[in-house]
Amino acid sequence: MDELSRRKMLLTGGALGALGVLGAASPASARPLWSWAASGSVAGAGAGTDPQWMWDDEADQLLGSLLDRGDIPKVNQLLRNWTRNDQPLPDELPRDLKEFMEKARRLPPWVDRAKLETAAKFNKTKGIYVGALYGLGSGLMSTAIPREARAVYYSKGGADMKDRIAKTAKFGYDVGDLDAYQPQGSMIATAVRTRLVHAAVRNLLPKSPGWSGTSGGQKIPISQADVLVTWHSLATFVMRKLLDWDVPVSRAESEAYLHVWQVTAHMLGVHDEYIPATWDAANAQSRQLLDPVLARTDEGVKLTEVLLDIVAELDAGVTRPLVSAFSRYTLGDRIGEMIGLSREPFWQPLISKAWPLLVAFREKLIPLPLVPEAAWAMEEAIRRFVLLFLSEGRPIHLEIPDANRPH
Repeated sequence: MDELSRRKMLLTGGALGALGVLGAASPASARPLWSWAASGSVAGAGAGTDPQWMWDDEADQLLGSLLDRGDIPKVNQLLRNWTRNDQPLPDELPRDLKEFMEKARRLPPWVDRAKLETAAKFNKTKGIYVGALYGLGSGLMSTAIPREARAVYYSKGGADMKDRIAKTAKFGYDVGDLDAYQPQGSMIATAVRTRLVHAAVRNLLPKSPGWSGTSGGQKIPISQADVLVTWHSLATFVMRKLLDWDVPVSRAESEAYLHVWQVTAHMLGVHDEYIPATWDAANAQSRQLLDPVLARTDEGVKLTEVLLDIVAELDAGVTRPLVSAFSRYTLGDRIGEMIGLSREPFWQPLISKAWPLLVAFREKLIPLPLVPEAAWAMEEAIRRFVLLFLSEGRPIHLEIPDANRPH
């Protein structure tokens, strides 16, 4: 294996990855054998190959070449102002990259524009819940996903978590924007650039001794399965929690919210045969991919600490105890213990009692007098966090890395 170049490893990644990981899988990455049926996907059929051994071959080979040629700084500069879906790509881009991006920016043939519009309206009306779940739910859950936590920690982005969080926030902002996939929107540009970032990380991280020593035998990071795990920690988790919180969601809204994330998965390079066609299929896939891999890692705990410190810095009203308590309420004690969230004897009982009442009041299901007065301070703190998390207070540039985290 050591004799192979990075490019050759990526070209033959499926077979070599399988050989390496099957013999060295760690408990943190253990999950059942792949049994999810492709008949439940948007493609309706597929080869049935485990996404654990699938990556993004075309993008990976291209980024390997760009890295070898030293083109990444020039590409980042050229793409700095490429932010709208309808913008032409800069003429000065390397020809092979430009050709790839022109193809990658095309929406799938099965896209439903009406559903995308419904999803945008849904994100607007339910923004307080969705934003809180993205930031204080999915964002912190990511530190309990070993492969994701380690990939973040040892990649270049792990050295500057403020910048990393800003870029994650931009992704959440763009996917929920009213114009997300409209010509004047930004989600196509954001998704294509994220796909390029993933491909660069797949080329770079195998060179990191820190990542290689903790990868559980994985030879190439960010497999199709890993992207789907993150997808479920966002889309599937958010819809599940909305229903748990008794937030009224119509069938049309539910299907539309799923659709915007189906399109997003495709734009990130996930094969259509792995993208769930229904929420039943999504929940079944999540139980196989996400639930079994959640675990504590040293890197995940360190990232949690950094995230909580940054949240506290962003807004004095959003205190660490409140964030820890709300995240425990959202994620549950099991994940809370995995990532080192503190137990908060004051906030936890209050949130458990007050949040359902706030939801019911906001949805006009109960009158105001039934909501405890202290709950409004909690809502205001969470509202401020959501606005900060989803705001574009300064220009945010998704840049392709050309190195790993410095030692």
